[in-house]
Amino acid sequence: MHLCPTELLANAGGDKEVLFLMSSGHHHHESASDRSLLVAVGINVLLTLAQAIGGIISGSLSLVADALHNLSDAASLGIALFARTISRKPSDEFKTFGYQRAEVIAALINLTLLITVSLYLIYEAIWRIVEPQAVAGWIIVSVAGIALIVDIITALITYKMSRSNINMQAAFLHNLADSLASTGVILAGTLILLYDWYWIDTLVTFLIAGFVLWQGLALLPKTIHLLMEGTPEDLSLEDIKLSAKAIKDVKNIHHIHIWNLDERRVALEAHVVTTVNELKEIEAVKNHLKQLLKEKFNITHSTLEFEHHVDADCDENE
Repeated sequence: MHLCPTELLANAGGDKEVLFLMSSGHHHHESASDRSLLVAVGINVLLTLAQAIGGIISGSLSLVADALHNLSDAASLGIALFARTISRKPSDEFKTFGYQRAEVIAALINLTLLITVSLYLIYEAIWRIVEPQAVAGWIIVSVAGIALIVDIITALITYKMSRSNINMQAAFLHNLADSLASTGVILAGTLILLYDWYWIDTLVTFLIAGFVLWQGLALLPKTIHLLMEGTPEDLSLEDIKLSAKAIKDVKNIHHIHIWNLDERRVALEAHVVTTVNELKEIEAVKNHLKQLLKEKFNITHSTLEFEHHVDADCDENE
């Protein structure tokens, strides 16, 4: 027979013991995930060093490009680990909404560096066209082969945590893309070894740098939108107004402000004009509105100020 958590607590000899076991299991799972992320960060940093050294020795710009890409991966994973850790910190008098937005700030820094690095690599690749250089293909193949193995391991680590976490889903897709980049570098090294096609190294550099630039530019507007406290893209002020006014005793809703507290939590504040003025009736309207906002629009934090429609000087189009 399946028992819900409430029934389990009711049937257990000690509620505190059951809660302790549930909490301990959750904490253990989080600790194991954090250790896995820490391992992923460590091996990506070591890989970056190996690729950078290999790129300098071999003269391969594509290997240096992949090294910088992997460095951005290590930073991204580090940000994910930092965000997971700091998000568990409770809100205080200085950060009343909590610390989750630190992840968005760190992402903006990371994206800015990513775009800067990719532009520099494109600049260097253009100079390689003007002044071609000989490249040691066997070093490229060896180092990129190690990189591919590390990318696959990291992708497997992040995949396990990506099923219920959007940040880890992004990290997994990033690592999957790295595997493809490493495969491209191996192909370039092989063609250099077989046919002395040194230009292929420059071509792969353009492809990797262009892909990184595209990723950075695609994510940058969303990050800035979050920091600017913009209205979430999947929400419409007009839909919220119409849904709220459909509730009994709600005459109008105005001065609506909607923003993301972090990547997952949405907040709303608004003035609600009602046809009732008794406290008990206003409480009923408020509860109905909060339930509507949560269930239909996934707005979990709402602050509502109520006005009586006779006294309220409210513009319908405001």
